[in-house]
Amino acid sequence: MTESIVDPRPDAGRHRTPEEPARPSRLVALDVLRGIAILGTLGTNIWILTDPEGLLGYISALGGSAEGGWMWTERVLQQVAQGKFLGLLTIMFGIGLAIQQRSAVRGGRRWPGKYPWRAGLLFLDGLLNFVFVAEFDVLMGYAATGLVVAYVLATSERAQRRWLIIAASVHTAMLTLIALAIAFAPGGESAPREPLEPNPYADGSFWDLVLFRLEHAAIFRVEAIFVFAMSVALFLAGARLFRAGLFSAEGARIRKRLMLAGVIAAPIDLAAGILVGGDVVVFTRYGTAPFVAFGLLALVAEFYVRRPRVGFLGRRLTEVGRTALSCYILQNLVASAFCYGWGLGWAAKVAPGAYVPFTIGMYALVALIIVTAAHLWLRRFERGPVEWLWHSSYRVLARER
Repeated sequence: MTESIVDPRPDAGRHRTPEEPARPSRLVALDVLRGIAILGTLGTNIWILTDPEGLLGYISALGGSAEGGWMWTERVLQQVAQGKFLGLLTIMFGIGLAIQQRSAVRGGRRWPGKYPWRAGLLFLDGLLNFVFVAEFDVLMGYAATGLVVAYVLATSERAQRRWLIIAASVHTAMLTLIALAIAFAPGGESAPREPLEPNPYADGSFWDLVLFRLEHAAIFRVEAIFVFAMSVALFLAGARLFRAGLFSAEGARIRKRLMLAGVIAAPIDLAAGILVGGDVVVFTRYGTAPFVAFGLLALVAEFYVRRPRVGFLGRRLTEVGRTALSCYILQNLVASAFCYGWGLGWAAKVAPGAYVPFTIGMYALVALIIVTAAHLWLRRFERGPVEWLWHSSYRVLARER
């Protein structure tokens, strides 16, 4: 969603007519995948935004708290989105770094060169998004991961492979330790969490929520620390797959292997999340979901290698992908305005039995707004508004003309 994964094409600002063939197909797949990842992350985040107690309430009720026979629908929909699109978005950032590195090498520039400025701007974007929009922001973590991986990509292929194996091993070890801790933990019912009183999500002002996020920043930022090793591994895997030709005709064998991994992981992930529920969310979100994300990545790449033209749906996803950073921030801001007390406050007004249909409706509404906004904006401008600000700031800081 930074310059590393937005507009890698030399003609990124030019509007393509529906009749014009896409060029080249792998770049079409990249745009579409960004769009899928952005709208997919909304599929997880919308359950947080429609919960009357925000992220804390969502975590407490994870696995299906709906009333009136909606529990299984809630479990299925949450599990379909849980972790897959976060994993896909993380992989796409790694691909973006590979694109930047390739561009630098072809232009005779040193790598990582001025990339730390890009990472710093992304961290600032994430910090502002965390404070003013969403406590579940991922941009700050991606900025830190990208800075590390940018320097790793400057090393040999052997060293990069070693980094990938170490990062994946650390992440696997952490999941294993959590599993052992749960297995050997003393039994007994845990005390229910006390309701938020006062509740800044339902009753507070915009500024009240800002202060609440700052006050509980240590809790809200735990995930970014926990997934750091996983993010490093997925960044490096994305970069390696891009260099190996995943989006070209020569990458057919790689795509088949990744799709097979996704086909194996998907039913395991869905069965565990739906039948067991929130008790295994750590293992599905951070264990099986990334494999499903790789399968989805390969499936889309395969589709656009075989079918280089972009249809109506592909064009809409491409537009969201080209304005990915703007759409990521805007979708959370729009949903917050509908659901939180500083806006219309709908989340607190919905009856418990209507929570699931309300959330489904909110997803459809916000997604429609985002897709429409991206389409209308790109009819007149080359970049999304946040992308433009980010790019302009980088040029000033890096002293580029």
